[in-house]
Amino acid sequence: MRKKRRNFSSKFKAKVALEALKDQLTLAELATKYELHANQISAWKKELLANSFLSL
Repeated sequence: MRKKRRNFSSKFKAKVALEALKDQLTLAELATKYELHANQISAWKKELLANSFLSL
């Protein structure tokens, strides 16, 4: 049986991305903490930076 795909809210994505920007924990540590893949956190971090600079 297939696993159901997880959906994350924009609020959760922003929270994780901001935490990644703070550089207090490594991506690997954040991935373990939130049960995500480090590449996913990197993508959310890039997306946050791109969108925040466009809105300035």
